Amino acid sequence: MDERTAEISDNLKYLKLLARDYPTQATAASEVIKLEATAKLPKGTEHYISDLHGEDEAFIHILNSASGVIREKTDRVLGSSVPAAARAELATLIYYPVQKLPMLKKRCTSEQSLNDWYRITLLRLIDICRMVSSKHTREYVRGCLPRGCGHIIDELLHAHFEDHNKSLYYGQIVGSIIKNGRADNFIIRLCELIKRLSVDKLHIIGDLFDRGPRPDLILDRLLRHHNVDFQWGNHDVVWMGAAAGSALCCCTVLKTTLAYHNHGMLEDFYGINLRHLLRMAEQYYGQDDLTLWMPHTDEARGPYTEGMLHRCAVMHKAITILMLKLECQVIDRNPDFKMQGRDFLRHIDYSAGTVELNGKVYPLRDTAFPTVDPAHPAQLNPDEEFVLKKLVDSFRNSEKLRRHVEFLYAKGGVYHIENGCLLFHGAVPMTEDGSFAAETFEGQTLQGRALLDYCDLRARRGYYAPEGSDQRRSGQDFLWYLWCGKLSPLFGRSAMTTFERLYIADESTHREIKDPYYTWYNDEAACCRILAEFGLPGSCHIVNGHVPVREKEGESPIKGGGRLLVIDGGFCRAYHERTGIAGYTLVYSSHGMSLRTHQPFETAEKAVRENLDILSRVDVVDDNHTDRVLVEDTDEGVALRARVEDLHRLIDAYRLGLIKEHPTDDSIW
Repeated sequence: MDERTAEISDNLKYLKLLARDYPTQATAASEVIKLEATAKLPKGTEHYISDLHGEDEAFIHILNSASGVIREKTDRVLGSSVPAAARAELATLIYYPVQKLPMLKKRCTSEQSLNDWYRITLLRLIDICRMVSSKHTREYVRGCLPRGCGHIIDELLHAHFEDHNKSLYYGQIVGSIIKNGRADNFIIRLCELIKRLSVDKLHIIGDLFDRGPRPDLILDRLLRHHNVDFQWGNHDVVWMGAAAGSALCCCTVLKTTLAYHNHGMLEDFYGINLRHLLRMAEQYYGQDDLTLWMPHTDEARGPYTEGMLHRCAVMHKAITILMLKLECQVIDRNPDFKMQGRDFLRHIDYSAGTVELNGKVYPLRDTAFPTVDPAHPAQLNPDEEFVLKKLVDSFRNSEKLRRHVEFLYAKGGVYHIENGCLLFHGAVPMTEDGSFAAETFEGQTLQGRALLDYCDLRARRGYYAPEGSDQRRSGQDFLWYLWCGKLSPLFGRSAMTTFERLYIADESTHREIKDPYYTWYNDEAACCRILAEFGLPGSCHIVNGHVPVREKEGESPIKGGGRLLVIDGGFCRAYHERTGIAGYTLVYSSHGMSLRTHQPFETAEKAVRENLDILSRVDVVDDNHTDRVLVEDTDEGVALRARVEDLHRLIDAYRLGLIKEHPTDDSIW
């Protein structure tokens, strides 16, 4: 038996399974031809977004515009012969076809002018659609076409208007679309198809939740996306813990939501019942001075009445006390977390109104703790136990939250590697000397990639381990640790100073010391060590979020000699003043990588009305490619080559008689 025959015999079981899809030499060879041709197509465009923090309108605009990619293609197709204003208008139509179309139609003063506008617009959209479809196989494009009118769009996309023998035919199609009142539908379908074909894959680098108004709308949109992955941020895992039934994660989510006066989103869209919490809060804290507990507000989302602010503040205080009690309990049962000393309620002198922190005593800004027993500060009273049970049940029984969190588990993880890019939200914990920091959990000492893999596995236990098991409770506690733990790769700071910011006036206690990673990531050699730890060569890139880049102070998002890119520029309105911008995104196309800088987004209504965009600058990150990157140069190309090799083995197995062919009428050519 020669070497090739032996190789085929060793893989015969798998090849017989493959033969079900390719029952003859001809069908297998046909697939090889298709795959080898696909490998020579340009690489698909990847789009990277981070730290959206509930800013749904900005996210939808970034997604619709593909961070300027669609405008670039519109300009390229139409050229300078079409005025810039008309190109901007058409780009806005592509972004928001349902909203923009009625506005544009109103300008037409007669049926003839409307029909002329329809014809020009349809032809321009067809040209743009033809361009964005050119890097895909025709089979792939057909799979993206809408039902009902897909065959007509397919004809139009492959029209050649310079062929005079067919110009009448294609002109008739466009004319018939208009005549039969289907122009609006075709325009909308073409716009959606352009957006679908412009970006092959979307990468979200964490932190969808908190601060902004509608994280639920962002997740609804991601659920409908054709190809997306997600790297968890610390603001995401705490919501995942709440959905899993962690009482502490529920309180933490509520505390942050109330701090930004966003609890209406929880009630209205996730169905979380806050009635019992409000009743208890008014009972115990309703007469307190609530100045410290007033929420951060945004004038654009107001107005706020005095009663609204009072209700929010009183619940904010009540849930914070509950959270601090539960933190004591979780710290007690998880000595591995090494968070002793952060069980703050045990370090308060209730008669003196002071707290001890790191060996120093500070006066408290609020000394009213009516539900805390100084002898047993972590103990919940019966009323708190009742309210907490109702809250946990409400989070666990929210069908919409369950659907969103299961999507985050299915599509997400602590990190992701694709096409030479290592993606993670926070940090790979490091020491001052630049080595990987080691931590011991459950008897295992872990660092680098092994630590991130462990965090991923234990986070999944918190949701999927059997109900009532120690593993499930331990996993839920760990989801909270990932939110705020010192060596959490999703947090990357010394401590979450929530208590200090609320209760201690001395601002030196508010400081959250960044992990040494955030110093070392400026060093190219350190970035290369991180890449090597994850099996990647030093020519690859790390894509990071979590820490907003202060561009207005001269900070660059490009670190480590170009090896690392931080794309958190502050989408959240709360960060705009600090960063000077409103976020970065990254685009990786067949022409290379480009970092996109965005200005603050006002409203979708204004963007539609005034043809506004929020892209301010495009910086080329990696322009070492003299030729376009092809599919064969990507991870998909590696998979295609493996598939082709398997098919060659199958063809040889047919030729050697090791597998019998089963021809059908359509498998012979």
